Amino acid sequence: MTYDVIDPALDLVLERDIDVPPELVWRCWTEPQHLMQWFTPKPYETVDAEMDVRPGGIFRVVMRSPEGEDMDQGAGCYLEVVTNRRLVWTGALGPGFRPTDGDFPFTAIITMEPSASGTRYRAVAVHGSPELKARHEEMGFHDGWGAALDQLIELAKTL
Repeated sequence: MTYDVIDPALDLVLERDIDVPPELVWRCWTEPQHLMQWFTPKPYETVDAEMDVRPGGIFRVVMRSPEGEDMDQGAGCYLEVVTNRRLVWTGALGPGFRPTDGDFPFTAIITMEPSASGTRYRAVAVHGSPELKARHEEMGFHDGWGAALDQLIELAKTL
């Protein structure tokens, strides 16, 4: 599966050069004990992560608000896994590629290309409608995913 064409009406993109190698970015994205440390922008936190990093495998996180409310978006699944280079997961399908009835489905495409500074990192959130894209943007996609990436970088430098 390759999805490299961005539709500005439906997709949100975060792209940056970061100063850690793709292998460490990969570990932060694929090892639950690491993902839980950076995935949710502070003061929110990730309190549970269930991951079976293979096509059809589960991707599920539980986030907690500063007020102590747990937010479980349900289980999604991985669509594509290319070690140290590309992860694609979706909330539109659950484990085993079974359709879900979640109220906020999107697909995330994470790419990690080696660069002179470390990694050219790209996260694309693909939505099924302009309304879902706008909702994600209003929720703070750029600030939130950017802050989470800063947390990932900080953690990766300690691995």
